[in-house]
Amino acid sequence: METRNKIVVKKVSFFYGQNQVLNNINATFSEHTLTAIMGPSGEGKSTFLGLFNRLWDDIPGARVEGEVRIRLADRWVSPLVKDVSMPQLRRKVGMIFQEPNPLPMSIGKNMKFPLKLAGIHDKSIIAEKVQKALANAFLWEEVKDRMEKNALDLSGGQKQRLCVARALVLEPEVLLCDEPTSSLDAKAAGIIEELLIRLKAYCTLLVVSHNQEQVRRIADSAMELRDHGLKPI
Repeated sequence: METRNKIVVKKVSFFYGQNQVLNNINATFSEHTLTAIMGPSGEGKSTFLGLFNRLWDDIPGARVEGEVRIRLADRWVSPLVKDVSMPQLRRKVGMIFQEPNPLPMSIGKNMKFPLKLAGIHDKSIIAEKVQKALANAFLWEEVKDRMEKNALDLSGGQKQRLCVARALVLEPEVLLCDEPTSSLDAKAAGIIEELLIRLKAYCTLLVVSHNQEQVRRIADSAMELRDHGLKPI
């Protein structure tokens, strides 16, 4: 099957005020692949991920130069010049953070919340999408009888899978993962790794990781961010 480009980055530099974090970065990411982003702490890996869903948008002094294009719904859009609205962009470019961040409400409400924000109110459609996303995150069987329970009572690994499911419920085309297993024990991390591999069937993944063994297990390719630049390794 022919591999198509999903994300194209050209001559991108990023600044926080006078502090340059990224310098003249060029990269291409193919659809339905998992690319690991590696490098020393403080080199801007999280900033790099944030290019693709404009996480930097409201940070005073933040600015970016260059071009980023993402093919969403078979149409190339440029998030840096706001070709697409922020809500639309973040529905299609999901984000998983280092620390699980479920909302302080029930498991069911955590899952329904993004759908309602997206204007989906049909209860049967919501129920179908919630079950599908939880199943794809390997969590449905564990929580199907606990949907009214507080999400904060889940284990660390379950919380992270809930956050993955919450991102998946909007059917993103790109999933950005910022060290998604670093706060988990080995067993929970292994489940998340298996999940990330499986998710390539649904979306394109960029995963920040410091763990070289993990990268060997899950990544199709790897790039290193060092001295403000990004290179394949």
